[in-house]
Amino acid sequence: MVKFLDLQAITAMHGDEIKAAVNRVIDSGWFLQGNENQQFESDYAKYIGTDHCVAVANGLDALKLILRGYKEMGIMKDGDEIIVPANTYIATILAITENNLVPILVEPTFDHLEMDIDLVEQHITPRTKGVMIVHLYGRIAYNDKLGEICKKYGLKLLEDCAQSHGCAWKGIKTGALGDAAAHSFYPAKNLGALGDAGAVTTNDQELASVIRTLANYGSPQKYVFKYVGMNSRMAETDAAALDVKLKYLDEDNQARQKLAAYYYENIKNPLITLPKRLADENNVYHQFPIFCEKRDELQVFLKENDIQTLIHYPIPPHKQDCYKTWNNRSYPITEKIHAQELSIPMNQVLKVSEAKLIVDNLNSFRPL
Repeated sequence: MVKFLDLQAITAMHGDEIKAAVNRVIDSGWFLQGNENQQFESDYAKYIGTDHCVAVANGLDALKLILRGYKEMGIMKDGDEIIVPANTYIATILAITENNLVPILVEPTFDHLEMDIDLVEQHITPRTKGVMIVHLYGRIAYNDKLGEICKKYGLKLLEDCAQSHGCAWKGIKTGALGDAAAHSFYPAKNLGALGDAGAVTTNDQELASVIRTLANYGSPQKYVFKYVGMNSRMAETDAAALDVKLKYLDEDNQARQKLAAYYYENIKNPLITLPKRLADENNVYHQFPIFCEKRDELQVFLKENDIQTLIHYPIPPHKQDCYKTWNNRSYPITEKIHAQELSIPMNQVLKVSEAKLIVDNLNSFRPL
């Protein structure tokens, strides 16, 4: 069986260092808001290229806290609009609606899979306060035109970097391209913790301070509560493990890029469409999506040949029950992506023989 993702093997690559780091935390007896968090925040901010990193409990909290922070600072208020891609994981949308803000969904392009930046300007209204891009699948969602649009209209440029650890645009890492960025360290990510974990990166000192306070029950000092806050803190064990894995992130991403090159050069089935190939700097291949009109048949075929796959994602946000008032909306490109997408195994421990088996089966697929 070719596993979609072998977390046991990935963890084992640096298992001794990770175990030593976790044991260090256990021996210290300090499990929250300690030296390990401080060290990881410092190292990750340096890696991303920002002045500040605030470690939090998960990626959704990171997204919510950015928007909540801007509301506390008086930059945003209930009813303001945030432009966001129509094709994204639900967390991006949840963060907006949970802050009583209005998501304005914008279609992607089918070849690039990211929000169509040429459509952004026509969605801007007097209530628009920000654009939230999502570097989906590990692919860059930014270009210079978007930066110029945000400056022209005075909009906050926000990044959902849940899938793009190490991705860059002209040498600048995702997470440092805009005003603030949310990161997820869910275990399956390119940089994954031992459980749920997240972070916010920004160069805005005031925003970082407000987010740190909000994430600690709204408390800037013990038993003093400035905001109606929340409990969103990264465990010391996760911070310690992430700091170990951060040292190897670029190396791991290079292994993914090498595997992606093999896929691009060898998948030849005309029934299967591959997304536009980007320069390695612009794609860290959190996932490798392929597209097929007979996607479900293809997934069954691969399963029968002992190859695991996943769909990212079967139902777009505007068709979910939690947003029933949107269900009649039409976003045809988004819907096409969600109907045809299939993610094949993509990670730094996949063997050459396994990659060849995947390609051979993809090329031999013929629908019934």
